[in-house]
Order: sequence, then structure tokens, then C-alpha cells
Amino acid sequence: MKKPTSRRLILGVLLLWPTLTLAVESGGALNWDQLSQEEQQALKPFQERWGSLPPERREHLQQGVKRWQSMTPEQRTQAKERFARWQKMTPEQRQMARQRYQHFHQLPPERQERLRRRAQWFRNLPPERRAELHAKWQNMTPEQRREFREKWRENQRGPMHDSDTPPHPEGPERMGPR
Repeated sequence: MKKPTSRRLILGVLLLWPTLTLAVESGGALNWDQLSQEEQQALKPFQERWGSLPPERREHLQQGVKRWQSMTPEQRTQAKERFARWQKMTPEQRQMARQRYQHFHQLPPERQERLRRRAQWFRNLPPERRAELHAKWQNMTPEQRREFREKWRENQRGPMHDSDTPPHPEGPERMGPR
């Protein structure tokens, strides 16, 4: 089976990003000994430096543990895979993912939904077809990609139907601002 595409990585980052970036509305970070046993177990790698972490960071970590505990085993497996991919990214790739995340959340809700439908369409393709489309995009020259994006944007001016799909997985919705 082919490894997940970078589109899946971006979607994974999009799904996990709020737990890493949004401020928690709870009333202050707890000291280590105030954490539950489950929280301490999950946050063990942070035990030695817990007291020196900013309160916001401690709250974010606590919220991440709560979210983790509420996940199904399948969701946990997917989260581990996304985290592993994130760890392998270069700082430049991470920065690009953050920019794409920000760009996505600046889009109107109907545009976000359209992109989610397209991502779902791609995930539902047979692995061979996804690999074929990915390879096609990878083999395009920068000029061909630019032309494709321009053509795609022109087509977006008209009405969009659920059956409309991008011609390949790495299309403009992945590209973010240039």
C-alpha cells in the first residue's frame, strides 16, 4: 500500500492543530501533582520540566491528553501516524503546513466545505488511482502546475456541484497562497 499523500498529512495537521494552538478557557494550569494519574502517565515525558513550562503550554498539553483519552483506538492510530509524519517534516515543510492551515481557516465556510468534500472524494478513490493522480501531479513541470491552477481557478467561478472533483490529488486546494 502506498504511503499517505501529503494531502492527508495536511488534513491531519488541520484536525490536530486546534489542540496545539487554541487557548484553553480553563482557569489556569495545574502543577504536576494536581494532574490525575492518567494525565501524569500520558505527560510523563514532560514531568521534569513541567514546572518550567508556560501555563498556556501546560493547559494545551492537558487538553491534548483529554482529547487523546476521548479518541477511539482507530483515531489514536491515525493521530500517531500523523504525528510521526509531522516529526519527519523539515522546518520549512512545517511552516508551509501552518500557512496552509491559516489560509484554509480564512476561507469562507462554504469554500472550506467544498475542499473537505474534495478531500473525501480523493480518500475514497482506490489506492491505485490515488497513486496515479499523485504521480501525474508530481511529474508536472512548475509551468504545467501553474497553468493547471489558473485553469482550475477559472472553472471555480461557475456553480460547483458535489460531483465536480479535482482532476488530481495535489490540485490547487492543497497549494495555499503563493
